[in-house]
Amino acid sequence: MDVLAAGEITDALYWLRGPALNALLIILGAVLLARLVSWAGRRITDRIDATATGSDALVRSEAAKHRHSLTQVLTWAAIVLIWSVTIIYVLDTLGVPVTGLVAPATVLGVGLGFGAQRIVGDVLAGFFLITERQYGFGDVVAIQVVGGGDPAEGTVEDVNLRITRLRSVNGEVVIVPNGQIVKVVNLSRDWARAVVDVPVPAGTDVNRVQEVLREVGTRAFADERLHRLLLDEPSVMGVESLALDEVNLRIVARTLPGKQFEVGRDLRARVALALSREGVSLRASTSQDDDVQDEALAEDRARSGGRA
Repeated sequence: MDVLAAGEITDALYWLRGPALNALLIILGAVLLARLVSWAGRRITDRIDATATGSDALVRSEAAKHRHSLTQVLTWAAIVLIWSVTIIYVLDTLGVPVTGLVAPATVLGVGLGFGAQRIVGDVLAGFFLITERQYGFGDVVAIQVVGGGDPAEGTVEDVNLRITRLRSVNGEVVIVPNGQIVKVVNLSRDWARAVVDVPVPAGTDVNRVQEVLREVGTRAFADERLHRLLLDEPSVMGVESLALDEVNLRIVARTLPGKQFEVGRDLRARVALALSREGVSLRASTSQDDDVQDEALAEDRARSGGRA
């Protein structure tokens, strides 16, 4: 009995000094390697953010947004690969027959395949979201999910193969599975448009009002502060609608993404002052007030998300 006990102790010590120690070293190496990959991914994304155009996340270039998202996805995929390989090596080191697990793993894989269809759908949808550059880090988006209801709105903080994470206007984190997305409205892609409707009394000289609006657009484009935000000179679209007691004219301007609210607010002030000097009164209808309120709410959403 003593010989048997001594043999068991010797075998246990051998196992601890051999396979167990090797497995522990492999796990420690995987932890260090995963942390290194995560650190490298953060350094790369930080550098991309630092070299992006401007300090505002809303006006960063589309290439920078795509590189940021792609770096996050590659980092996540590399960490998953590291731990998958680590598990196989640890099992092999501990003497567990990996080949003997093929049949059970196949059965388990089939079972998981039926139960994890949604996860597979999320991953495939995330792959197309990223490769097609539908949106990226820093974009202000409204995402409609399966089942309808109010869309999820906010600034994209993270997008990977499975989920998209948004920061809402109230600072809440909204996580949307990529496979549940049916519609995406990108509010900060490439460029935006500021639309200013100018309602004037029906008896006003429309031609003179249009001349005033063109002068306002020219001066706004020449202004150093607004020139940075405008892609071209604001243009007057002409008469947009007619009513019994008013005529509605429209002026539009292409702006940097996310800057349409600031430009629109400035143009309204300039238009009001210019028409006031010409003795023309502005008549705001209820629907136009609602449009202004909706635009203000959209601006609040964009700003809150951008600061988050």
